[in-house]
Amino acid sequence: MSGLAKGFTRLFGDSEAVPEGAGLPAGLRLYAVGDVHGCLERLDHLVEQIVADAAGHDAERKVIVFLGDYVDRGPDSRGVVERLMAGPPEGFEQICLKGNHEAFMVRFLKSPKDGETWMINGGLQTCASYGVDCSGDPFDHTVLARMHGEMTAAVPQAHRDFLASLELYHAEGGYLFVHAGIRPGVSLRRQAQSDLLWIREQFLMSEEDHGYVVVHGHTPSDEVEERPNRIGIDTGAVYGGKLTAMVLEGEERGYLYA
Repeated sequence: MSGLAKGFTRLFGDSEAVPEGAGLPAGLRLYAVGDVHGCLERLDHLVEQIVADAAGHDAERKVIVFLGDYVDRGPDSRGVVERLMAGPPEGFEQICLKGNHEAFMVRFLKSPKDGETWMINGGLQTCASYGVDCSGDPFDHTVLARMHGEMTAAVPQAHRDFLASLELYHAEGGYLFVHAGIRPGVSLRRQAQSDLLWIREQFLMSEEDHGYVVVHGHTPSDEVEERPNRIGIDTGAVYGGKLTAMVLEGEERGYLYA
């Protein structure tokens, strides 16, 4: 590889062995982006950094993998969805994974039942970004029914199609990219969608070799969490932290932040 961006380190550091198979195929430079949560300005800034970084390298393939949770909590969920729908920068491939907050949104678009759970987890901000009147008590079923009607009218079919197209995971070389994580001891093809979108402690606390280094979001932390079997890159952008892109090429990695 022709040089490393500032901040790159050998995979797992000098003191730990590189797990067999960890790394990416030759000619691929990959950027994995953590939870955006409606933070459009940060997303735009991070993508600018990704484009600038890639310009300094000769990779045949340049891929951006977004790990899900594009909506909720932040100020411009609709804008984030539209930005991703517009496709990747020229010369890049783009893969958008599904997060639990996209699952919340899809469920509400089908029915207001249990919608209060989404509202208290950032759904109010998403509805507002689509122009929905969010006044009233979100625990009042009459209010939820009204918001459901307005939201179903406000969300374009193209946005629904985008949400329906989101993948649950993506594998490249020795890495598996997924929103929340995987259930240890269960083969990839037998993983439950609920675990891929929601799992926490059983995955986060596991020291098991998953067969891949799992790169995930979902559980925010102040800094990137690097473990021998997983790397968490949700650094809490919507809570005032950073929006993180993990940069991978060969058996080396680094990070960009916005």
